[in-house]
Order: sequence, then C-alpha cells, then structure tokens
Amino acid sequence: MNRSKRPLLGQNQKIRSGESLPAHGTPSRRRFVQDAAALALAASPVAALAAKSSSEEVTFADGPRPLVKYPGKRPMIRVHTRPPHLETPFGVFNEGPITPNDAFFVRYHLADFPRAIDPATYRLAVKGHVKQPLELSLAELKSMAEPVEVVAVNQCSGNSRGFSSPRVFGAQLANGAMGNARWVGVPLRKVLEKAGVSAGAKQVTFNGLDAPVLPATPDFRKSLEINHALQDEPMLAWGMNGQDLPFLNGYPLRLVVPGYFGTYWVKHLSEIEVLDHAFDGHDAFYMTKGYRVPDNDCQCVEPGTAPASTRPITTLAVRSFITSVHNGSVLPVGKTVELKGIAFDGGSGVKQVEVSQDGGQSWKAATLGRDLGRFSFREWRAPVSFPKKGPALLMVRATSNKGEVQPATASWNPAGYRRNVVESTSVVVA
Repeated sequence: MNRSKRPLLGQNQKIRSGESLPAHGTPSRRRFVQDAAALALAASPVAALAAKSSSEEVTFADGPRPLVKYPGKRPMIRVHTRPPHLETPFGVFNEGPITPNDAFFVRYHLADFPRAIDPATYRLAVKGHVKQPLELSLAELKSMAEPVEVVAVNQCSGNSRGFSSPRVFGAQLANGAMGNARWVGVPLRKVLEKAGVSAGAKQVTFNGLDAPVLPATPDFRKSLEINHALQDEPMLAWGMNGQDLPFLNGYPLRLVVPGYFGTYWVKHLSEIEVLDHAFDGHDAFYMTKGYRVPDNDCQCVEPGTAPASTRPITTLAVRSFITSVHNGSVLPVGKTVELKGIAFDGGSGVKQVEVSQDGGQSWKAATLGRDLGRFSFREWRAPVSFPKKGPALLMVRATSNKGEVQPATASWNPAGYRRNVVESTSVVVA
C-alpha cells in the first residue's frame, strides 16, 4: 500500500467539516474521537441504509440516489460511499450565487483518504526542478504574501453525465456536481517564486493526502504547464466562504484553478513538484489516460464511437440553469412569474442569458445580477407569463464574453465530460 504521504497526518485532531479552528487551534481529544467516529460511520454503507430519499426526481440506471448526512454537511445526494462522492441537491443553487460550505459537493478518487489532519504538523513539500526545496507549514503559507480572494466555480468534469445518451461509463451524476465559493489563499506563483523555479521547467505536478488502496492503482496527481502555474489565477486556498476549508472539501489546503474543471483542484494538498519534462509514467494516469476529451473543436465524437486522439480536459464550457422551478412545477395562467437562475463559463464571463417559454421558438433576454467576477456564477432573472393553460417548455441559454453559446443539442464523448447543452424544464400552466 502507498503510505508515502501518511506522516503528514496528525494523531490528535480531526477538523469538523466547515468548522473554524478555536483561537488555540486544537479541538479537544474527545471531539476528535467523536468526529473521527462520525466520519467513519458516514463512510460506511450503514449511513446509506438509514438515508432519506432524494427529492431530485432524477433516476439513473445505477439505482436510487438517497440523501445521506456526513459530518459538516447537510443531507446530500449519495453518488458513491467509498470513497465519499456527494452531489449537491439542485435546490441549493436557488439560495444565491454562493454555494454554502455545508452543501458543497464532495468528490474523492482514492479510498485511502485522510480522516484526521493536524494543522500544527502539516507541511507542504515543494520540490523537483527548483533552487530551494521547501517544507512549508500552514502558518508559513499564510504569512508568505497578502492573501488573495477569488469567487470561482468548481465543477466536476462529469457533472450531468447521467443524462448522456447513449449512456457512458462513470458516476451517473445529475446537475449538482458543481459549486461556487469565495476562495482565500496565496497565489501558487508566490510559492514557486520562493522555491526558485530553475531554467528549463516545463510542468508542475500536485499531489494530495489521499492514497491508493492497492499498489496497482495510480495515485491521483494532476499537472499544469509551468506558464499557467506562474500566472495570477492558480492559488493555494485555505479559506472557503469566510471559514477554513471544510474537511471533506480539502482541509487544510487545496489547489484552486479558476476556470478549470475540478479534476485539477487537488484536495488536502501535500506536494508540489516542478518538472523539467512532461509528466508521464504510472502516477500520471489522470493526465495521460483519464480525464481526456476528443482532440477537436467540439471535444466530441459521434455517439457510440471512439475518438482518434484525445487531450486533457481543461476549461469550463459556458452553461446556464433555471433554479427557481423544476420539471413538473405548476405555474399560474395569466400571471407574471419571475424565473431565476445561474450562468457561468471558463473565465471570460457571462455576456448574455436568454430565456424561452415556448420550447425554443422565441427567446428574450434575461436581466443579469451582480457580477462577482469572471469565474463566478452569475445570477439572472426573467419575467414570464402564460396566456393559456397546458404544458410549457422553458429553456435557458447563455453566451460568454468570448462568444461561446450553449448548443441546442447535446454533444457526446465516451466519458460524458463537459456537457453544456441548453437546459429544458417542463412545467404545467394551470
């Protein structure tokens, strides 16, 4: 078993998800035992057996999607149990543009994930093609530079995969594997500058404290090109929506890559390595084999076929959703109803959102809400009214500042990645 990262785990502390540290920084031993036991219970099938049914009204071929309760989280949709994979109930996105910490989706790849991390003994290793290897404490990271904040969407590459037709392999997700938060931390480039990147550097790799159970399983490591890593946007975040990172969302430190899919946002970050060559080999699986899309403009192929070549998935596609009504909602005839929703893209920002109440035959512009930054959800609102009773099909589409428009028909790729088709919501007017 791969235990190379385990010395960084503390034995005297468990941080409750979404909980800020007390002033002295050390919860009681009793609370650590209670919380560790709770996390162990939540990670077991017992929690799923006691779970309530989800009200998402989404059924996939791999079975029911119950609500489960994990430490620091409100009831969330269970996708998998080992390791935890939790989806945000979609109604949360109607609460506002910032996704609450206790409702933020959870995704792990490896089952040997940490149950306890001691912030006093935690260290981030920076090594490889650098002039000065580093072992940085959390306090050193926080004092390295003025903290920066960015509001950014973290979206799983396979968000909405369950709607792929024909069906594709992988976790059958609805639309809740995404979230938008205020991230606080230090720019990645500040850490790299302190280590001193040597001439000839090509890529930077990132590793977290989760580990494979079996030796044959690749570790979960991701990489960025050195030019991207030295830009202003990538950051090492310790804060989320004004609190410490929730444990299940990467405490005490995670990589945040605004505009990129969540596969790059490595949790429980423990190691940064600068390379003077392309990242390859056994532990490069999630770059060279996994998380790849067809290497063409649409990043798609004909349904049921395989791409001739692939490339790593990177930036988010433009998307929009109606959040204030759902399939089957009953709306009043002859009265104005305000629709509400969210839109986002990979970093150019949302230029326009349009709404249709007749299944796409006609469109009208929605009013955009406050701009929280180019990587953030953008709220929108649009009044609609219906002159007669009967079924109606609502649709929403977004256009980004760089001109990308949501497609009317869904594209397809074998992994079900990067879905961004125009969303439809069937309602009844009565």
